[in-house]
Amino acid sequence: LQFDDKIRVINALPIDMCEFDIILGFLATIHDTTSEVPSIHDQPIVSEFPDVFPDELPGIPPVREVEFNIELIPGSEPISKAPYRMALIELKDLKDQLQELLERGFICPSVSPWGAPVLFVKKKGW
Repeated sequence: LQFDDKIRVINALPIDMCEFDIILGFLATIHDTTSEVPSIHDQPIVSEFPDVFPDELPGIPPVREVEFNIELIPGSEPISKAPYRMALIELKDLKDQLQELLERGFICPSVSPWGAPVLFVKKKGW
């Protein structure tokens, strides 16, 4: 919602009432987006050691000369166990988070049979 040349974040909830469409809305916490975010180069420690802090991060994982792998015992297979059941809302959230991590380059696709389960842990105060 834009008001007084400022953008305000609101939450809106549509409710279907047969012939009427009602939208309940309330203002969410207002964040001031006009303030400038300080640059990393404004920090004194960064200017003191410029060779340690690159201008752009190379991405995760970093490019290495040798590709790392773990050699397994020949003929070993992963333990066959069903994954944890997950509610549809959790599954959607997991897919969204994985997509964001893929787009940022923090993770890469894997077809390893030695996958790990994903568990959601609630943050304090949520």
